[in-house]
Parts: sequence; structure tokens; C-alpha cells
Amino acid sequence: MSKKIYYQKKAAALIKNFAKRNIESFYCKDSITAVAKVMSLIPEKKSISWGGSMTLNECGILEELKTKDYQLLDRDQVQTRSEVEAIYYKALQADYYLMSSNAITTDGKLVNTDGNGNRLAALIYGPKNIIIIAGMNKVVSDEAAARQRIRNQAAPINAIRLDQNTPCTKTGSCYDCQLEDTICCQTVITRRSKHPGRIKVVLVGEELGY
Repeated sequence: MSKKIYYQKKAAALIKNFAKRNIESFYCKDSITAVAKVMSLIPEKKSISWGGSMTLNECGILEELKTKDYQLLDRDQVQTRSEVEAIYYKALQADYYLMSSNAITTDGKLVNTDGNGNRLAALIYGPKNIIIIAGMNKVVSDEAAARQRIRNQAAPINAIRLDQNTPCTKTGSCYDCQLEDTICCQTVITRRSKHPGRIKVVLVGEELGY
């Protein structure tokens, strides 16, 4: 109960800071209410795609999307690499794009690192609407803490999940490697949304993702 109250109070301050950056945000106490909130933001018949994210899997939103009348651009439903790439490009024209964030600073910045960069490309430009679902465990004090979180927590765990041959999969710590298997190729800091209402963040009072 204490952690729930803590998350709620922390989210209240963060929501005010997001608003200063043209980013609309919401707080949901758990995954069930978060999924309901996201579904309320997306009219049926719309095209939807998403970036790779354990948070999206864990909270249940991907399964819920399949129960409604949406046009889903799902790379997991194709077979070849060329088909996956085609989904990546189509996703840039989707009505809605769902993702999580590797880290969020208390003053309202989104910090994300990618390997391929398709997720970051969509965040920056393309889809008409971006919806970010993030557990409160992703919230950190500042940009330095965000980078530290990504380099020594999110990236190593994801590299292990993806069976990459990088030093961090063996030690759990970042070596700033330049290997072919690195998943840390681009880092984007979103300090403001140029277009009001395009980026929405749904904060969840749970620990989700890495």
C-alpha cells in the first residue's frame, strides 16, 4: 500500500511536468485500468502498430487490441525479414503507435535507446498519435540516471532476452561495446512534443518491463 501511495504522489508531480512539455499524461493504479485507459483513447477502425516492449506484453494491451476492430500492423504475424521491414515502414504511417520508454525523468523527459531505431523513428516523426505505457519503475531523477538505468539495467536484460553476444549479457554491466550484436545504437531524449496531444503517457502504478 505504501508503494502505491508513493507512486501516486510521484506521478502527480510528473504529470504536471509533462504538461509543461506539451505531453498529455495519465496515472492508472494498475495494468487493468491502464489498458482500459489506452483503449478509451483509440477509436475503432484505426491502424495501430507498436515497438518491441516487454511492458506492452506484461500489461495485456496487445491481447486486448486483438479483440477490437482495429487494423493491426503486427510484425510478429509475418515470417521474413523483408516482411518485418515492411511493417516497420508502414508503422510510420499508423494512426496510433504504442511503446514504452526505457526511462522517464521526474521533470518529464523521455529517454530511449534502440538498436534498429524503428521505435525511435516512430516516436520522433510519423504516426499521428504516440501512446507510451510505462510502469513507475521507469521513473528516475534526471538524464544521467536515465542513461545509467538504460546502460546497466534495461539494455543488459534485453540483450539477454534477445540472445545477443555482448559483454553486458555476461556481466550485467555496460562496456560501451561496438560489437555487431549491440542493441544500443541510438539514444533519443524527448524533451518536448512539438505537436500538442500527439504524445500521451499512461503511467502505471506497477513495476512493468525492464
